[in-house]
Amino acid sequence: MKKIIVTGGAGFIGSHTVVELINEGYTPVIVDDFSNTDERILSGLAKILGTIPTFYRVDCADRSAMSKIFNDEKPNAIIHFAAFKAVGESVEQPLKYYRNNISSLLTVLELMPEHNVQTLVFSSSCTIYGQPDRLPVDENMPEQPTSSPYGYSKQMGERILKDFQIANPTTNIALLRYFNPIGAHHTGFIGELPNGIPNNLVPYITQTAAGIRDQLIVYGDDYNTPDGSCMRDFIHIKDLAMAHVRALDWLMKCDGICEAFNLGQGKGNTVLEVIETFEKVNNLKLKYKIGPRRIGDIEQIFANATKAEKVLNWKTQLSLDEALKDAWRWQQQLPML
Repeated sequence: MKKIIVTGGAGFIGSHTVVELINEGYTPVIVDDFSNTDERILSGLAKILGTIPTFYRVDCADRSAMSKIFNDEKPNAIIHFAAFKAVGESVEQPLKYYRNNISSLLTVLELMPEHNVQTLVFSSSCTIYGQPDRLPVDENMPEQPTSSPYGYSKQMGERILKDFQIANPTTNIALLRYFNPIGAHHTGFIGELPNGIPNNLVPYITQTAAGIRDQLIVYGDDYNTPDGSCMRDFIHIKDLAMAHVRALDWLMKCDGICEAFNLGQGKGNTVLEVIETFEKVNNLKLKYKIGPRRIGDIEQIFANATKAEKVLNWKTQLSLDEALKDAWRWQQQLPML
């Protein structure tokens, strides 16, 4: 069984990927400092899997601690999620984002050749496209100036990885450019669990529905979209998690490559459409109001994901309706975890 170090493996995307890795015969090793998640995720994983996977409470930028993990676990590959990810916060605290997101990646890359690890899947983002000139976006479109330090940290991460692969030509790297992951595991045992006030739309919706937040603010209703609110490409977290397994499967057969893949549904939904869909599928009403535009937000973006379908044999299977039902099931389960 191939052993995979999953940095940030207790986070939203990381924890779901851990489940799918185990389902597909891999052995994940979680490395997470729990700076933006909660140990309840480990309990949820245990309920789904019957056991808690091996995990280390470690900051991925801590070189000595990471070196010991590499030495002890002897991984076959790395999936690197560990990063701060809130666009708005990155505008307010840019140095926090540059220090964490870049230094953790550099640490992992420095250790890979030392331990003969030649395969890495990188958690990138559609934010690297900025506000694109045309839609849908494909992997060949030029990078635009992004709207946030978070976006620049992902652009920079991709540049570092491309240069690293050139200098280490037997290395295999997949740059997975996520669009907007939402939802939760269908059991309701794991899902998105941000510390403090959520920065992403759907956990703010579910916390508002649960009465934890007074109301939801829709940031802007004067964008050039069908209803004036921002448009995004929302993808079910299970579909996104499976893409990492398919990327690993593919990379294991490669002989020196660095390729980027868009991961999305291939269509856009506005913020107001998501709110209306959540209300419909869960049979409830949300308190929300229209607020001013938020710094760092782009108007609209959605993916052309045909490359991932052709090369990785992956495409989305689950709908927006299913994602929003699963997200609400997770929120309702939270007090019991």
